[in-house]
Formats: sequence, C-alpha cells, structure tokens
Amino acid sequence: MKDARTIARCSHCRQRKAKRQCPALGLDLCPLCCGCLREKELHCPPGCPFLTQHKPYQENKIIQKKRTFSNEVLQDERLNWLALNIEAPLQEYAERNPAFTDRDAILALEYAKDQVEKNRFRVLLSQDGGRVRNDVGEAILLSLEQCRFQRKIILLQDVERYSTEEKLKCLENVILGVKFLAHGSLAGRTYLQDLARRLARLKKFSDQKKIITRP
Repeated sequence: MKDARTIARCSHCRQRKAKRQCPALGLDLCPLCCGCLREKELHCPPGCPFLTQHKPYQENKIIQKKRTFSNEVLQDERLNWLALNIEAPLQEYAERNPAFTDRDAILALEYAKDQVEKNRFRVLLSQDGGRVRNDVGEAILLSLEQCRFQRKIILLQDVERYSTEEKLKCLENVILGVKFLAHGSLAGRTYLQDLARRLARLKKFSDQKKIITRP
C-alpha cells in the first residue's frame, strides 16, 4: 500500500495526487505543478492534451494582464526606460545567436525576476542551487543594476535609481509581452523580431533627433 501511495503522488512536488501524465517528462504530475511548469520550465509538445485544453484560458489571462501592465508602463516615462533596458540584452544576444528563441527569452527574464525577488528578501543566492545560471538572465540583472533614469540631460545630479518593485513590475510586463506576441508559439522568434524592429525605430528616431537639434 505504501508503494502504491508513493506512485500516486506528483513526481514534482511529491505532495499532491498525480492526475496528469506529462508527455514532456514522461512522468505524472498534479494539476498545480502541470500549470506552474507548463511552457515555462518544460518544452510542452503541441499535442499535449492539457496544453491544448488550457491554452485559450491562459492566452485570455495574458491579454488581460498585458493590457493592465502595458498601460501603466507606457504612461510612466521611468518604467518605459527601465523596460527598454531589460529588453536590450535580449536583442543583443538574439543578434549573435540565431537559435535563441522567444522561449529562451522567457527563461532569461524569469531567471532575472527570480533573482530580484530573492534579493528583495535578502536570500543568499550562493546557497540557492534550485536554478541553473542563465547567462542572458545575468546580463539582464546587470542592466537592471546599472540602469538609471535621468529626467534632464543638463542636470547630471537629477538621476534616479530604480526600486525593486519597479524592476519586478517591468520584468513582469516584458514577460507578458513575449507571451502575448508569441501567441503560444514560444519556439519561434516572433517577439524577438518585433523587438529588433522597435529598437531599430528608436535608434533611427534618436539619430534624427540629434541631427535636428544640433546647433
């Protein structure tokens, strides 16, 4: 009886009853772990019945959250600048690595978000062995640490640091943006291609502005 109960438990959390057979792991999961791991830590195959069943619901949640976060970030000049600095390392890495996908971008962003959250509660990262180091995520963390908002170019002292809450808010917004643009196809580069176009337009606009304002 003891062995039967052990087998019936989720292979991930080892606490709840396993009710779903995961084709990606080849193991049984509880519904909660299935939802938490789905297309985040697992490369779910398109034919997975649980992915197909819950995809419309998840996409609707993403759309609703994306609207809320995007409006707040885009209307705040500080947050908009921070979001751009979060996305810049993704663009740089994607240019050098054609195999880098939207899913890889999600993994890097979630890695950075996880580390920022742990820093907020002063958790010693050196003691955390639960997540493998992500180089792109580390580049995002460095960009977050170095990013400053400067309201007035002339007044160099008018430079503001970003709070942990602002960093987490922008990371969440970018993560939602990737999922929103990818439309569930994280194996492609839909978001990364959109990011490249956006940053190219910003660079072009910035160059034109410098030419126009030059005395």
